[in-house]
Amino acid sequence: MPLAVPFDLDTLRDPALRPIGEKLMRGERLTIADGHTLYTSPDILGVGAMANAANRARHGDRVTFAANQHINPTNICVLRKTCVYCGYARLPKEDGAYRYSLEQVLAESDRADGTMTREFHIVGGLDMQAGLEYYTTMFRALKERHPQVHIKALTAVEIAHIARIEKMSRDEVLVALREAGLDTLPGGGAETFSAAVREQIADKKLGGAEYIEVHRTAHRLGIRSNCTMLYGHVETIDDRMQHLDMLRTLQDDTGGFLAFIPLAYHPDDNELGVTLGRQGTSTTGLDDLRNLAVGRLFLDNFEHIKTHWIMVTTPVSQIALHFGVNDIEGTVVREKIYHAVGASTPQGMTLPQLLQLIRGAGKQPAERDSFYRVIREFAPDDTGEGITAAADAFTSAAS
Repeated sequence: MPLAVPFDLDTLRDPALRPIGEKLMRGERLTIADGHTLYTSPDILGVGAMANAANRARHGDRVTFAANQHINPTNICVLRKTCVYCGYARLPKEDGAYRYSLEQVLAESDRADGTMTREFHIVGGLDMQAGLEYYTTMFRALKERHPQVHIKALTAVEIAHIARIEKMSRDEVLVALREAGLDTLPGGGAETFSAAVREQIADKKLGGAEYIEVHRTAHRLGIRSNCTMLYGHVETIDDRMQHLDMLRTLQDDTGGFLAFIPLAYHPDDNELGVTLGRQGTSTTGLDDLRNLAVGRLFLDNFEHIKTHWIMVTTPVSQIALHFGVNDIEGTVVREKIYHAVGASTPQGMTLPQLLQLIRGAGKQPAERDSFYRVIREFAPDDTGEGITAAADAFTSAAS
C-alpha cells in the first residue's frame, strides 16, 4: 500500500488535484478516476510535484542506474506484417534480416570485457528458427564466458512464442531457460493491453491478459521481471489506466515486478506512423513526463520507476528525475530496436556522461545491480573518468 507522504497542497494550482494530494498525504490508494484526473489536469507541475514527493519518500535524492549491454540476436519475426508500429522486424528472406550464430553472440558479448557491464539485455524477433535450444545454448555459453554478468532476456511474447513452437508449457520453457542461466525477464512486448488498441497496432500479438499470465508464471517460479507500457500512438487515457490497473493488480498478487518503464512510441520508419501521418514527429516532453509521474502515483506497490533516455532524449530523462523517477536506463551498448524506428539518441552513454546527467538534476548517482541493490555510490568529485578503460570501451562500442 502507498506511503503517507508529506506534501504542501498549496503548490497545486488545479483544484481537481487537491483530493489526490490529500490521499497522498494520508497514504491512500488512488482510483482509476484519480488517474484520469492526473492525465488531464493542466497543472503538469502539480502532478510532477506529487510524484516527486512520493519518490523522495522512498528514495530521497538517490538515482540508480545499471551498466548494461543490449544484445539483439535476431530481427526475424513472424509478426512482421501485423505489428505495424515496428521498424525493426524482418521476414527471413527480406533485406536486412539476420540471426546471430552463437559465435556472433559471444563476439558481441565480449564488449563487456574490461568494462563495467553487469547485465546483458537480450530481446529480438519471433524467429521460427530461434527456439528453446537456440536460447539455452546461448545463455549457457554467456554464463560460462561472463559468469559475473546477469542475463535479463526474452519478453513475455518471446516466451509464449518459444512455448508454442516447441509444443511445451510456458512453465516448462521458463524452467529450462532459468536452468540455462536466465536471471530475470525484461518488460517489453506489453505495448498497450487494450484489445481494441492491439487490433490496430499489433494484431495477432500475445494479448494483454496473456502477457500478465506469463509474468505471473515467472513470478511463481521465482523469476522477477520488469513491465512496460507503450504510449503515444492510438491509445486513449482509458486504455492507459486499464493497462496500469492490470499491472498494479498483478503486483498486489505476486510482488514480482522490479520496475515500471513507460516507453514512448516512435513513428518513423513504420507503417503505423505513415498511416497516422506522424512521420518526423514524436511524443511531447509533457506527455513523457506525465506518464512517468502517473506511474509513480498510481503504481503505489512498485518500488522503481525508470526513464528510458534512448526513447525520450537525455534532457527529458533529466527532468523526469523530478517527476517521480528514481532509476535511469544505464550505459547501454549498441541499442538497435528503438533506433530502427527513428530514435535519434546515441546508442550508448559513457559513465561520465551518465553521472553528469544525474548530478545536473541535483540528484545523487548510484550504480545498482539488476535486482536494484546498490553496488556503489559516487562521491561528488568522482567524475567516472578514473575508469578509463570502461569509458573508452563504451564510447567505442556506441560509435
